[in-house]
Amino acid sequence: MGRDGTRVRDEGPMYTLIPQLLTARHDAMNMTTIDIPIEPMRKYLNKKRREGVRLSNMTLILAAYVQMVSEFPSLNRFVSGRKIFQHNDISVSLVVLRPGDRANNGTMGKLYFDPEDTVFDVQRKLDEYVEKNSSTAKEDENGLDKLMAPLCKIGDLVNVVGWVVRFADRHGLLPKAFIDVSPFHASLLMTNLTSIRTNHIYHHVYDFGSTSIALAMGNMRDVPKRGKGGEIELVRSLPIGVVMDERICSGHYFALAFARLKELLANPEIMEQPVSTRHLKVVK
Repeated sequence: MGRDGTRVRDEGPMYTLIPQLLTARHDAMNMTTIDIPIEPMRKYLNKKRREGVRLSNMTLILAAYVQMVSEFPSLNRFVSGRKIFQHNDISVSLVVLRPGDRANNGTMGKLYFDPEDTVFDVQRKLDEYVEKNSSTAKEDENGLDKLMAPLCKIGDLVNVVGWVVRFADRHGLLPKAFIDVSPFHASLLMTNLTSIRTNHIYHHVYDFGSTSIALAMGNMRDVPKRGKGGEIELVRSLPIGVVMDERICSGHYFALAFARLKELLANPEIMEQPVSTRHLKVVK
């Protein structure tokens, strides 16, 4: 039994104290929107398609996140029991809509990434995840479905079970088998609302579990930008709603990290190589 992370013991006084004052994630949420110009991504995807390589916007966003976290590992932290922990892996919770259940019966699961994953590794893992979780066959249910199904049949006792699970989560007593299938215990929650033609939102981070960052992609929009000559031009962009637990690192650190995310998506070719080959200095 335990948590899905390792205790951080070398944090400065300010970030050691903050979790004692802001004891819940909903009390420490910061929100912003990042607009990603779509043209560099579109050109790159078209180029790879001509080369016979199929990639997607979702893949590029995921790959940029994985490589950003590899360079800025403090983004992979979480607060539990008023203490700061570092995730033991890079995991992303995603919703998959199953055929015929588009209205409300999707499933949720996790992908696991390696810090050295390239954009091609991310696409392969995403394809495997979607194929595995899109099936409606009983024998193909994922771990979360198998865990939740019996709980839905015990009536009011589910309240007692819920209390026990929340207590165990607060005190680091959840079994590893539970954490492995729980979408609430992940580095990132990501939702792609463009798949249902919906604008981006600010998706809350859960108090339960260990997810400190949520990203929500929405419908593309035109964003005004001042050109070199001073004129205003509209840039077609993909908006991403970002919600962050401010207790895991400083605002300056967040700003540097998401500036890197935008840089990677403006130059997707960079993500064809592992982070280590770019000789980047990991930012603590």
